[in-house]
Amino acid sequence: MTVRREVVADAAPCPVADGGEPTASPPGTPRPVDPVADPADLADEARLRPRRLGEFLGQPQLTEHLEIVLEAARRRGQPVDHLLFAGPPGLGKTSLAGIVAGEMGVGLRITSGPALVRTGDLAAILTDLHHGDVLFIDEIHRLPKAVEEVLYPAMEDFQLDILIGKGPTARSIRLDLPRFTLVGATTRSGLLTGPLRDRFGFVGRVDLYEPEDLCDIVLRAAGILGIEVETGAAAEIATRARGTPRIANRLLRRVRDFVEVRAEGAITTELAGRGLELFGVDRLGLDKVDRAILDALCRRFDGHPVGLVTLSQCVGEEPDTVEDAYEPFLLRQGMIQRTPRGRVATRRAFEHVGVAMTDPVEGATLW
Repeated sequence: MTVRREVVADAAPCPVADGGEPTASPPGTPRPVDPVADPADLADEARLRPRRLGEFLGQPQLTEHLEIVLEAARRRGQPVDHLLFAGPPGLGKTSLAGIVAGEMGVGLRITSGPALVRTGDLAAILTDLHHGDVLFIDEIHRLPKAVEEVLYPAMEDFQLDILIGKGPTARSIRLDLPRFTLVGATTRSGLLTGPLRDRFGFVGRVDLYEPEDLCDIVLRAAGILGIEVETGAAAEIATRARGTPRIANRLLRRVRDFVEVRAEGAITTELAGRGLELFGVDRLGLDKVDRAILDALCRRFDGHPVGLVTLSQCVGEEPDTVEDAYEPFLLRQGMIQRTPRGRVATRRAFEHVGVAMTDPVEGATLW
């Protein structure tokens, strides 16, 4: 399998909100629990990617469906139908695209929605494909409208419409394309247009992983990286990985660093816990900024509703960063609620912070 990748420039980090006293790390500092790929870890991440469907751990329902789709295509001797994988970042959507290409024995071309700025960018990639190749478009919901419209006939009829010239002398020609498989990945399926979504023959949802599956993933990664780790330590890492394999593998590497510098030998459960605490990841997988948000809601504002801008200034982050990077996990954990008046901490948040929960109106202690 050959892999070609289109390079996309990294976005600049967001500045700290004005007036906010930073309680978190400086802007741009990588988070241990960030589900987005860290450029410094890309080499290790590539090594850890499963190459075959049998190596892909977790997601049993999705892998069973995908196995049937791939086997049916092989028996017919045809390329796989277009596939769309939706779900939060770090769950293996890119790995699944590589698995599809590997199982079918074809080439893989990787790009992303933001990289395809002009229709010519997409045309250059499509005309360079071979029969059966897999074209993987990450963040496909961010395709420009003009580029997306060029993709419609390419997906449906395997033809490409190209406009030559400008003005009254312009003319359109249609080129035949080899039959290929488009694999799209999106973290926000609600932003996909209906015409684009309807052209995918299979849509799979990639969900957060169970701790047991993450433990197996950590043990597999440790074997590949040559790290000696006890099963209990792998389970400890898995419980703090926020249901995300990418985070689990990153935490494994940070614990490895801790053991190499502060201890020696195999990674035990005790050493894993100490290492993760050192890097600011607690037993629920919360990092420093997550805890700062809960601390502000529970201690500073005594359980009263807090606006997003005020909350972001308290923790020294931009409002968009708080809303997109921190809130989703806290909401899934049932620690905060969004109300018309602002963000409110739940009883579980008060218990985690260790603060008595009081009635915001009466002042009586509730917990």
